[in-house]
Amino acid sequence: MKSATRNLVAMAFAVAGVMVIATTAPAARHGDSEDKKAREAKVKEAAEQSSRAAKAFDAVMQVPDQAIPRDLLTRAQAVAVFPNVIKVAATVGGQAGRGVVSRRTVAGWGPSVFFRGAGGSFGPQIGASFTDYFLLLMNDDSVEALMKDRFELGGEAAIAAGPVGRNAGAATDATMQAAILSYSRSRGLFAGLSLKGVVLKPEDDLNEAVYNKTARELLSDVIYGKADSKAGLKSFPQVIERYTSDRDSDR
Repeated sequence: MKSATRNLVAMAFAVAGVMVIATTAPAARHGDSEDKKAREAKVKEAAEQSSRAAKAFDAVMQVPDQAIPRDLLTRAQAVAVFPNVIKVAATVGGQAGRGVVSRRTVAGWGPSVFFRGAGGSFGPQIGASFTDYFLLLMNDDSVEALMKDRFELGGEAAIAAGPVGRNAGAATDATMQAAILSYSRSRGLFAGLSLKGVVLKPEDDLNEAVYNKTARELLSDVIYGKADSKAGLKSFPQVIERYTSDRDSDR
């Protein structure tokens, strides 16, 4: 009798276990599906951001006499582009945007790494405008500063308005010694512009969704880092490569 009772109890627990598994498995699968969809949305968002940065960079390089000098590009350790940054101003204004950074590596230009930028501006300004910003990080120290959780331009690394044209021969010594050279394009006008006070922060929710790595990890990899093959993500490193490769240097 006792043996039969024990068997019934064991069977009851077994049935209960099967029922728990049966009811929780669909919920787990649903959660996995939602996570996958969220990640796919982030990857798509990242690819679009990389593509916008590539188009903005390509646009300013199309006219060599009004572009970033090629000799500076070939010396840059990293290139950052923040397309369509919105500036809103009355008397005291502000600006905010999202950008992409690619670092030079042994294997070529590294993957698109995603950042956010924000800063204030002061002066008699009224209205709103969209501006593309471009940064050349000229040494390893400036790239390492970018790896921090918060990096203020003009704080730890000297920043200067970059020269424009076919070459940097006319640039001042102060400009050539700057750790970061900056440019802007607004309403079709492209020029060197100092961006002191703008704060850059890694957009690691996007970086981790795409690469499962933080911005710091991605920018630290100078040996094996290379552009991701996912559609759209490699467009930014590819356009930089086009304007820094030997075969295009004389164009």
